[in-house]
Amino acid sequence: MTSVDSSRKVYRGDREPGCPVHVDAAGVWHIRDYATARQFLRHTDTRQAGFGIENALRLQHRLRLPVLYRDGAEHREHRRQTAKYFTPKRVESAYRDLMHRLADEQCEVLRRRGAADLSSLSFQLAVAVAAEVVGLTSSRGDMAHRLDRFFRVPDPGARGLAAARQQAMNNFTVLSFFWRDVRPAIAARRRTRRDDLISHLLDEGCTNAEILGECVTFAAAGMVTTREFITVAAWHLLTDETLRERYTTAGDAERVAVLHEILRLEPVVADLLRWTTADVRLGDLTIPTGARVDVEVAAANLDTGAVGADPAAVCPGRTLADGVADPGLSFGDGAHRCPGAYIAIQETDIFLSKLFAMPNLRLIQEPRVTLRPDIASYELKGMILAA
Repeated sequence: MTSVDSSRKVYRGDREPGCPVHVDAAGVWHIRDYATARQFLRHTDTRQAGFGIENALRLQHRLRLPVLYRDGAEHREHRRQTAKYFTPKRVESAYRDLMHRLADEQCEVLRRRGAADLSSLSFQLAVAVAAEVVGLTSSRGDMAHRLDRFFRVPDPGARGLAAARQQAMNNFTVLSFFWRDVRPAIAARRRTRRDDLISHLLDEGCTNAEILGECVTFAAAGMVTTREFITVAAWHLLTDETLRERYTTAGDAERVAVLHEILRLEPVVADLLRWTTADVRLGDLTIPTGARVDVEVAAANLDTGAVGADPAAVCPGRTLADGVADPGLSFGDGAHRCPGAYIAIQETDIFLSKLFAMPNLRLIQEPRVTLRPDIASYELKGMILAA
């Protein structure tokens, strides 16, 4: 296979198109071309894998699992009922002013300090926006700090006492998140319902533990991923003068096109994992029942049949094949497609527009890149900006 010269900032090994569908020596099936990946993600004879689902399934007889871990009719009905929290109309009416205020606050933090870690600034923003959607608005103390501690990429080599300490810290952080963030929000919504996710879950009869599970998964999906995307998008803009000029002088639609193109090239989650629940036919191939399947998003997003020539270059507004989304499969597809895609892009654009309007904004330290091996997601820390 010929290597593709890439503009990617995050190197995740062999993440290029190759054999469209193949099975490795461990029996895991891999999908690397766009059309096949999209077809598979839309197939109904699959169930979620990865994202810690193996641990979550141990609790399925005692409580209702978070929506991330559910499939089938129950999952579809939950998504239908909660879709209203993520529509463009809802974003414009309920969250847009909040996004502007929070972005202004984080820019002011940078201005006052003179220099700051962008991952910290962006996480404060992402946490506050997602908290409004979920209903985590009665917190005591710094919720962003607690969540940042919980979602740090673990040391894969930790063994013995080090692994036990790591697990103990995670358990302590989850309990702290419950007592200082989730429980006060539940208490407030029990007194007075609001139009948010926690109120909806209470109306469905969910227990405190079930609501905690939903809040943790929304924190991972709506807060951490947005932080990483804001950071990687800023990294591209700060190191490519032509792209930065294009973004800072463009209208709304073209700025979003720039962000979508960066996200296509740098999906936060590079591997979407599924189990098949029946034989799945993909063209001339059949993936058998009970197979573990790795949809390699980072590779599929470079498929020239879907995204055209120079797939590893940042080319906003590129000509795409019919049905191909601007960010490729970076938000997933099918039943588990990210419901907060519009929110994430809007808050990213609002924040970066304000950030890059600051005079003398410059990069003084590039970030450290850490990968979470199970889903090939990245964590970017220590990207220091000055203004």
